[in-house]
Amino acid sequence: MQKIAPENSQSTRNQMRPVRYNYADSFVFTYIVSIVAACNAELVTYPLDLTKTRLQIQGEAAAAKIKDGLSTAPRRGMFATALGIAKEEGPLKLWQGMTPAVLRHVVYSGVRICTYDALRKKFGATENARLPLWKSALCGVSAGALGQWLSSPADLVKVQIQMEGKRRLMGLEPRVHGTMHAVKEVVSRGGIAGLWKGSIPNVQRAALVNLGDLTTYDIAKGKIMSGLNMPDCHTVHILSSMCAGCAAALLGTPADVVKTRIMNQPTDKNGRGLLYKGSIDCLIQTVSKEGFFALYKGFLPCWIRMAPWSLTFWLSFEYIRKTMGASVY
Repeated sequence: MQKIAPENSQSTRNQMRPVRYNYADSFVFTYIVSIVAACNAELVTYPLDLTKTRLQIQGEAAAAKIKDGLSTAPRRGMFATALGIAKEEGPLKLWQGMTPAVLRHVVYSGVRICTYDALRKKFGATENARLPLWKSALCGVSAGALGQWLSSPADLVKVQIQMEGKRRLMGLEPRVHGTMHAVKEVVSRGGIAGLWKGSIPNVQRAALVNLGDLTTYDIAKGKIMSGLNMPDCHTVHILSSMCAGCAAALLGTPADVVKTRIMNQPTDKNGRGLLYKGSIDCLIQTVSKEGFFALYKGFLPCWIRMAPWSLTFWLSFEYIRKTMGASVY
């Protein structure tokens, strides 16, 4: 009788092999890559962030008639402000506050990217199937709000340090001397909760920015790849990030102005703001005293910064993931 040999083909052996876990798609790896990409983007574009913050503060002290504010400072545009900082305070001051900015991204960028990725997969997104706009928007808003609320203390410290150079030039008493000193000062005046001063407009801004950034990038990438029949490549990343940066700046600037002013305002011994009662009061005062377009102070540097920031971030993020063998984002 002829014996039939057991099937031992290569395909059968491959099917029986366990699928190896891809660590490049893991939560920890995605978190680390998000931080590296964000810090790279922050370093490149930080001077524009500092310039934007200075522009957003212009005019508020004069409108509120506060003597020890910045009412005596000359009104400047974006380029004059940046050149003024470099000339009057030194070129390296364009990166003043970089330490808390990096600390912020250790929390913010890691949380927002990983949360968005987890939510979009929960809603059924895959490499070949993008989410509809409303689901992607919900994921983007949720991820941005959570990441910003957790990182709000670092943002508060960054804003206060960014304004120190101007205060010293005007002969005012320095409020903070560094990151840790700023944290101690805030806690001594308002307790631990004081570290979340301005967190409401901050979270609102982050939700809108990530609606523009994460959602727009995700949707634009899918539309460009399918509409132009292009593979997942650098050209797609560049076009998608340009769309994302523009949308993020347009949606996020008004809330950013409110957030900056609340975080920078002087406080009494109990940690209460001397200029604004809250984000709604700041919004009303800004519009009533300076006009609606005061909400878009700093829009140009904000837009100019967000475009290259988004470009640098997404190119770095996608390149590292692709190099390490991660799946398409």
